Amino acid sequence: MTDRATDVLIVGAGPVGLALAIDLGSRSIPCIVIEQHDRVGLNPRAKLTNVRSRELLRRWGVAEKLRRASPLPPDHPSDIVFATRMNGYTLPRFENAFHCARTPSDLYSEPGQWVPQYTLEEVLRQPAAGLPGVDIRFECRLEGLTQDRDGVTVAVEDTKTGARSALRASYVIGADGARSTVRALLGIGMKGEGALAPNLNMIFRAPALARMHDKGPAVMYWMVNRELPAYFGPLDREGLWFLIAPRLPGGVDPGSLDGREVIWRSSGLRFDVEIIRADPWTAHRLIAERYGSGRVFLAGDACHLHPPSGGHGMNTGIADAADLGWKLAAMLQGWGGRRLLETYEIERKPLHQRVIREAVENYELVGDRLARDGIEQPGPEGDRVREEAGRLILKGKLHEFRSLGVVLGGCYKDSPAIIADGTQPPREQVAEYEPSASPGCLAPHFWLRDGTSLYDHLGAGFTLLAGQKSPAEEVSRLERAAAQRGVPLKVVSPPDAKFAALYQARFALVRPDQHVAWRGDRLPQDCLDLIDRVRGGP
Repeated sequence: MTDRATDVLIVGAGPVGLALAIDLGSRSIPCIVIEQHDRVGLNPRAKLTNVRSRELLRRWGVAEKLRRASPLPPDHPSDIVFATRMNGYTLPRFENAFHCARTPSDLYSEPGQWVPQYTLEEVLRQPAAGLPGVDIRFECRLEGLTQDRDGVTVAVEDTKTGARSALRASYVIGADGARSTVRALLGIGMKGEGALAPNLNMIFRAPALARMHDKGPAVMYWMVNRELPAYFGPLDREGLWFLIAPRLPGGVDPGSLDGREVIWRSSGLRFDVEIIRADPWTAHRLIAERYGSGRVFLAGDACHLHPPSGGHGMNTGIADAADLGWKLAAMLQGWGGRRLLETYEIERKPLHQRVIREAVENYELVGDRLARDGIEQPGPEGDRVREEAGRLILKGKLHEFRSLGVVLGGCYKDSPAIIADGTQPPREQVAEYEPSASPGCLAPHFWLRDGTSLYDHLGAGFTLLAGQKSPAEEVSRLERAAAQRGVPLKVVSPPDAKFAALYQARFALVRPDQHVAWRGDRLPQDCLDLIDRVRGGP
């Protein structure tokens, strides 16, 4: 018997699944989230909520909640320090890594934030659980699924009691991580290179460590030495730290290492240590052959895997949720076109492939690949080696800690739901980001004179940005066409010269995910055709 029916069933209550639940719930789309564990926040693998993710959190009304929930002081710098040891020679320092400083920038509406994944998950869980129509079920494991033309029937098991039941949903989303059960049930393979190298994550408590070094406050300290290179950093102000020993030598079993010895040997310091958790893991470079089948789709690690270098993994998954959320809502509310859900893979996969390339390139330069013989030697010869290593670090690690072009520069120019205007988006960027309103790009952001963000004024559906002197009759034609198709449309006339300079057109039609769908100096005579194309077909 079917226990309950819902519009969307989400498998996995990690950041991706919870973000999707918030997006759907805020659009009044009922959804059930099932999670086989008994709570969120099992492991702080991700520690960066990047600029783009925080922009989405701002839209969902939780960015400020996450800021207040930070276990680190609000003025803690997001610096990255390289040194031979914590009691050794200081090498280069990257200040304001990942653009976390709270200084306003016209390039984005929210800075990044260095915060453990378990904190983010709890911050997402609370508003998700409070939305009408959102039901989060822990200790509930997916056992099977079958689908037909009208929906999907899912078999689930209560992991505590063993009781089995069935759920019926219009759509199912597998946000259940690298070992995705949903992906396995669909028979979708992963292509690429697995097992790049073994690594070791550890969480440890060491209240004395912060007072034992002269490297200053930072979020990561990279130990560059021949003996045991690793990087680590604080998770809170009470002495909780993480350590990652990447690219361990071939044949080394991460699980066999003495955690305290790893910490002491890498840092060069001896102090009281309590190992909270040790988590051996393997880096992969994999992408799903397909992102779904029928009414079932994959998101996050379930369809793309890469090393964590650069902090892109979880954040790319949150952007997947933002893309899927409005498209699922459009289909369920009756205004989505027949090809709209096809555009999910068409739009997201090229961005995932690009992120994977960047992450793998960043991962190539970790561990002993940064060190040089003699790097800890005192005197002129050691100074020469350290200077050489410093140049390598500054050049080779820049794109890992400054990647705004990757974070904000993704463009859906080849999507059938984007209407090209003959312009080309900016060249592929990494460290630098050049905003562009070329269709498919993220809508260029700027602050209005009243201190609000342009993004604060965008609607939950499509938004027509119209210059101050735009003909009212043209705007009315688009409004009527949108109403005829049931497409939610808001009209915004930004009272700022920045709009004309950034958008290079009188009009720009912005999608619910803040990407530009169309722009031009005049709206077309056939506005119904325009609406049909951007909603995924007639």
